Amino acid sequence: MSWITLALLGAAIISIANISDKTVIHRYAKHPLTIPLMIGMAGTISGVISFMVAGIPLTATIETNTVALISGGFWGLSGVIMIRVLFNQEVSRTIPVTQSSPIFAALLSMTFLGEDISNLQWAGIILTVVGSVLISLQFRDIGTIFLDKSFYFLMFSALAFGASNVVGKYVLDDLPILYTHGLRMMGFGAVFLVFTLRAVPLNEVKRFFANRSPALVFVGVNEFITANVGLLILLRALAEGPASLVIALMGTRSLFVILYSTVITLLWRGSIGEQLSPRTILVKTFSAALIVIGIAAIAI
Repeated sequence: MSWITLALLGAAIISIANISDKTVIHRYAKHPLTIPLMIGMAGTISGVISFMVAGIPLTATIETNTVALISGGFWGLSGVIMIRVLFNQEVSRTIPVTQSSPIFAALLSMTFLGEDISNLQWAGIILTVVGSVLISLQFRDIGTIFLDKSFYFLMFSALAFGASNVVGKYVLDDLPILYTHGLRMMGFGAVFLVFTLRAVPLNEVKRFFANRSPALVFVGVNEFITANVGLLILLRALAEGPASLVIALMGTRSLFVILYSTVITLLWRGSIGEQLSPRTILVKTFSAALIVIGIAAIAI
């Protein structure tokens, strides 16, 4: 299976995890830090299990281990910001903006990994930015257009995500995929726990266990199975393909998220808090199309 197919498959699977996160946020969680706390717990456990199963390879050094943990830390910072915004924003409006990470990944890959960027790829970067801005625009009844303040947080999340994968690519030449995944997950989980381990969300997690809430099933399947499968596939693609291009193809998550959320909302209206109207569908579809076209240009 080619790295292009792997990147697209990983993006499709991770999109399912994004929808599942939004379902729990919309239907069960009362505090914005509850789901990030659960993700941090699950991520740390997954990382330790992956680390133990993989074993320490002969190629592992203090430097490569540290870099892999830093990669996970950047990824965790990106995720904390994204999940926090997701608590108050629609999933199909949030995730596509974070997919502007290829902009930063291309620049970082060019600077630190020596990857070249063609004029066509730069055109793709511009389209990606435009699509990201458009999908963050909201329209007041009086006709005033304003840029949602969450856009800037999401762009920083995209920068951290791009940095995470470029740094991850650096160590994949020396470390096995499962071992790298374990270290990244531990770094990821640690950052989540630092930002979310608070009394109120912890008490809500305890309440989920006491009441045997369905949220536990969603989070368990999502974080221990769906997310790990998608992430391992993406790491495999990252190990085989150029970082800037693989990360660009990861951006097709925007298309999958919009497709999934639209279908779910049409079948079960109100289930994940999405708004459906001809205008919102048109704006989201057009903006996502620009992002995907831009990503395609980056990947050529």
